[in-house]
Amino acid sequence: MQVKGTPTTDPAFGLPALWIDSGQRDQAQVAGYTVVDASTVVATHLNHLMHRHGDNLLGRQEVQALIERIGRESPKLVEDLVPKTLSLTTLQKVLQGLLAEEVPIRDMRTIVDTLSEHAPRLAALAANAGGQPDVHELVALTRRSLGRAITQQWFPGEGELRVIGLDVRLERVLTQAMATSGGLEPGLAETLLRETEAALARQEAQGNAPVLLTSPPLRAPLSRFLRHHLPQLGVLSNAEIPDERVVRVTALIGGNGE
Repeated sequence: MQVKGTPTTDPAFGLPALWIDSGQRDQAQVAGYTVVDASTVVATHLNHLMHRHGDNLLGRQEVQALIERIGRESPKLVEDLVPKTLSLTTLQKVLQGLLAEEVPIRDMRTIVDTLSEHAPRLAALAANAGGQPDVHELVALTRRSLGRAITQQWFPGEGELRVIGLDVRLERVLTQAMATSGGLEPGLAETLLRETEAALARQEAQGNAPVLLTSPPLRAPLSRFLRHHLPQLGVLSNAEIPDERVVRVTALIGGNGE
């Protein structure tokens, strides 16, 4: 049975869809369509946008409110961190770094605990060099502390983690490129993107989560590069996976792609 309507694309998930009159709801359901009212579509789209762009929505006022809430529970902990060790701006950048990859910041206690543990060392190193603490390193350390929640977000339950992996030779080349120049030359970047798109297609065809697992040094630079082209891809590091979870590589970037 064919349902007449105005062709469109679901704004949140990019799937083909139809706008139909409310009187066609029963007909569409009988035909096997999933029918969603307009208000739900809008709400889902807004929620999706907030997840995707939460880093841009988190301002200094919101960060201050989060800190004040934690401060009511643990005043000494917050007092020793902001602004004594980290500025509010640096904390904002750390939280934005988490939100940019859709990592929830609900567990502010763990985030503040982690920053309180590591920020003094990084702040001292930065002061000796005349700079500010490395935000990327603070984000990486915080992600490790939130690793169980991040893993559960992508892989609910207790089953094995079926992930995309990097071919050993490609990983070696990428690590060397990052260490020597801090970036990827155009030819290597093009190859990486092409191979990743192919591996992601294989991964999703198997019904597996779109997650690339890599070494800690490569996680952040790969994520920054790939998420601009493949926003649905999550990039996790080995250090973020709980020890008891079993990992199986089901698609490979590079090599023969097997």
